[in-house]
Amino acid sequence: MSTDPLVVFTPSGKRGHFPKGTPVLTAARQLGVDLDSVCGGRGICSKCQITPSYGEFSKHGVTVANDALSEWNSVEQRYDDKRGLKKGRRLGCQAQVMGDVVIDVPAESQVHKQVVRKRAEARDIVMNPSTRLYYVEVEEPDMHEPSGDLERLVRALKEQWQLEGVRADLHILHMMQPALRKGDWKVTVAIHHGDDTHAPKIMHIWPGYYEGTIYGLAVDLGSTTIAAHLCDLASGEVVASSGIMNPQIRFGEDLMSRVSYSMMNKDGATEMTRAVRDGMNALFVQIAAEAEIDRTLIVDAVFVCNPVMHHLFLGVDPFELGQAPFALATSSSLQLRAVELDLEIHPGARIYILPCIAGHVGADAAAVALSEAPDKSEDLVLVVDVGTNAEILLGNKDKVLACSSPTGPAFEGAQISSGQRAAPGAIERVEINPETKVARFKVIGCDLWSDDEEFEAQTGATGITGICGSGIIEMVAEMRIHGILDGPGLIGSPEQTGTDRCFRDGRTYSYMVWDGSADGGPVITVTNRDIREIQMAKAALYSGARLLMDKFGVDKVDRIVLAGAFGAHISPKHAMVLGMIPDAPLEKVTSAGNAAGTGARIALLNTEARTEIEQTVHNIHKIETAIEPRFQEHFVNASNIPNAVEPFPILGTVVTLPDVNFNTGGRDGGGEGEGGGRRRRRRG
Repeated sequence: MSTDPLVVFTPSGKRGHFPKGTPVLTAARQLGVDLDSVCGGRGICSKCQITPSYGEFSKHGVTVANDALSEWNSVEQRYDDKRGLKKGRRLGCQAQVMGDVVIDVPAESQVHKQVVRKRAEARDIVMNPSTRLYYVEVEEPDMHEPSGDLERLVRALKEQWQLEGVRADLHILHMMQPALRKGDWKVTVAIHHGDDTHAPKIMHIWPGYYEGTIYGLAVDLGSTTIAAHLCDLASGEVVASSGIMNPQIRFGEDLMSRVSYSMMNKDGATEMTRAVRDGMNALFVQIAAEAEIDRTLIVDAVFVCNPVMHHLFLGVDPFELGQAPFALATSSSLQLRAVELDLEIHPGARIYILPCIAGHVGADAAAVALSEAPDKSEDLVLVVDVGTNAEILLGNKDKVLACSSPTGPAFEGAQISSGQRAAPGAIERVEINPETKVARFKVIGCDLWSDDEEFEAQTGATGITGICGSGIIEMVAEMRIHGILDGPGLIGSPEQTGTDRCFRDGRTYSYMVWDGSADGGPVITVTNRDIREIQMAKAALYSGARLLMDKFGVDKVDRIVLAGAFGAHISPKHAMVLGMIPDAPLEKVTSAGNAAGTGARIALLNTEARTEIEQTVHNIHKIETAIEPRFQEHFVNASNIPNAVEPFPILGTVVTLPDVNFNTGGRDGGGEGEGGGRRRRRRG
């Protein structure tokens, strides 16, 4: 039995016997305890702070005396005078083991810190970034032993940090010699740890001990918007988030129109690549300014995107994605340098792009799979990332299926007569009075309903400008619930609906939501063409989900997760009334927010997650909706609101939909004899 002192580390529970005089940091390293250090035990960085515990510990079978660690020394005192140490803390590199001791490693001293996302159903992110800081002392050059500064720096990294085969790009040679001499041959080095096929790379050098931090970007490159999270690579904290509209919108709202643009124009793909990269750089300027940091401190970035965005961002013509068999140039993950993509961050910054699943199911769907982990679910979960091109995952721990569905931009307010992007003044919530059939609503930027006496004053600055995606979904669903709209999608006449809010609008009827013309504002209506756009979008979405259910051999799912920034604002009840998603208990329909962005953040902060998602993607089975014979059948049935053949029994326990049909034989229903009348406007 060893007579050396016993050292017990918490919370890991790892323990071992060590000779008296062993630094706590050394003991931790030998036991594989997660204790951080950037300076290599020189008492400079303070990353290795520990808290010794004294007294009797029956659980561990030890009694810790007050002299279990060496006395407080001058290095610790100097650090305490300069920056301050919490009471009871010691520096693990300075405190030496003198007797049996129990050592707690606080969360901030752990390398792999846990960053807990706010949503209860989310997984923790274990910190293991690909780029880390190392403090080294480099041997000075000697006339008798000639060798390059780089070679001695690499040797120091090997000897002091056991980093093998470290390499450097040309820009490092430009900064290395001045940094070494300014720092008196002591420098802090940012090292990017590659995968099995890439050696560690020196990213940047600072003279002396660098007290700052380095940053990474998690970017969700969508068809409509580009969103980015700037993360501290030491703590995992999101220090800033920002987003812009994708500049490619000017080439087409939906993906296929952009593919068409590249086909129809000689330099179309190149033009769109330049546009998205310029937009990306503008976003980086914006997010760096918000965080008040220098963009050159951004040394790592992870991107997720759908296949068309993936190709255009990389500068690959998406021509092949516009025709069967929808072949990707590559479906594998990519590791690139920022300069290869014209990105204006750190010149040596590394870029990781998640793998694509298949021709129209991209890296964004892979990121959703990483974030929501359907492959680890005991119950059958349907994950729907709602956007211009919806990605749908269905699975559990046995298998995961995936498909994409071209919903188009209607859910984002485009192609809707009074539609708009989500912005202050846009209608986002709707309720229709069952007696008067008048709609009341909320707009973005104001928490009051429109029938509140303070509403007009509170919305004076923004006004009422239009209807955004979540608003149009609730509006159409409310119209169906209250008998203004029938199952096939026709708006009834005033006589059929019992309200003069419905008015003749050409060959069909429209519904008056708000008439602001008296004050010079907009007239906001819902037309039958708007209904058709929503029907097409929701039918495409539902059909993709239903097709995956067919392939899985089920007619119901246990729970549904609405992903995407837009998905966070959708009312589950209204989405189900519309028939966007399958019948399920409303409490089992949850929002995951921007799950693709969260997946990108996980991959940024934990390199092991990259390996995990690459394996997961390999195991996901892709269903191609374009060649599935039942897709069209499901689409036709799903064009009805909520569905022509599927009964939605669970929804029936929540709301009773009126059994009405406004087609009286005239084209598009509601002919001249059905209360045609003049268009009537009423103030909301």
